[in-house]
Amino acid sequence: MEKIRDRIIQKLENELHPLFLEVKDDSAKHAGHVEAGQETHFSITIQAPALTPLSRVAAHQRIYQILDHELKTGVHALAIHIKPA
Repeated sequence: MEKIRDRIIQKLENELHPLFLEVKDDSAKHAGHVEAGQETHFSITIQAPALTPLSRVAAHQRIYQILDHELKTGVHALAIHIKPA
């Protein structure tokens, strides 16, 4: 079964062609309200020229749009850090 983290990476790479991309699964930090083995909390650090002309809010909205399916089917939290390109 494909990991959610891998799907997130693939989608962001395909859509935004980042110069830098790091996706961390932070689910283990949320033990107690997340069952062991679930992929529900992620941190993304991205540097992508496609996001540069966008405001911070618009850039986050673009990422949420790309990851819409994941956010609707199990991803509970997404921390986004955008580095200037």
